[in-house]
Amino acid sequence: MEGMPVSMGGLRTLPWYVAGSQVLGVACVVITGVWMGHYRGGYAWDGSTQEFNVHPLCMVLGLVFLYGDAVLVYRVFRNETKRSVKILHALLHMMALIISIVGLVAVFDFHSAAKIPHMYSLHSWCGMLTFVLFFIQWLLGLGFFLFPWASAQLRSWYLPLHVFFGLLLLVMSVGSCLLGITEKLLFSIMETYSRFTGEGVLANILGLLLVCFGVVVGYVVTSDDFRRPPNPEEEALSVHFKTLSEGEIPSSP
Repeated sequence: MEGMPVSMGGLRTLPWYVAGSQVLGVACVVITGVWMGHYRGGYAWDGSTQEFNVHPLCMVLGLVFLYGDAVLVYRVFRNETKRSVKILHALLHMMALIISIVGLVAVFDFHSAAKIPHMYSLHSWCGMLTFVLFFIQWLLGLGFFLFPWASAQLRSWYLPLHVFFGLLLLVMSVGSCLLGITEKLLFSIMETYSRFTGEGVLANILGLLLVCFGVVVGYVVTSDDFRRPPNPEEEALSVHFKTLSEGEIPSSP
């Protein structure tokens, strides 16, 4: 509710949630690296299956871990200037974008070398849709907020959409990873998967950790207790304001 003070008891738990999200995120990246490195033969860039292994590692690192961290910055750096947080938000997204492109190039290169059709599975459709929407979201964020060209009214209208699609894309990223994990296991160890082999169990744990990471990040971002302290700049674009405060239109969101 507007005007109500942030619960200090709730706010004191923020560092624990953030730390938990980082432990979960790092664990997801490490387990993906171990899975592809130990069980799937390591990494290369030669069109072999080792090049394919670059794909899951990059997507988990880029579109899940770094993307989730980019979403969290507005809660973690609560008292920093909005401009500084915007720049960090955009840079983390740019890192996620670059790493994701490397992952996509790796899988397309592998498919071409192995003469495997492209974009035929549900995983590939969901993953590509997630990436394309992420790229559009990033460009719109740059144009509306970091290098604003739109009016304050237009930015105020777009902000709730930006926030909504930001969380939606995290859900889509995790969902695409879960589809990819299942697909990889069925392609690689279909005959032994039901026997609780080490690789299968490790991949299942990875899937659960990805879900937990998404849940923790989503909770931190949507909890009213963890919102940034209000200031005139943010009030002008707050999703809780139906109209802009007269005379307080900022030069940037």
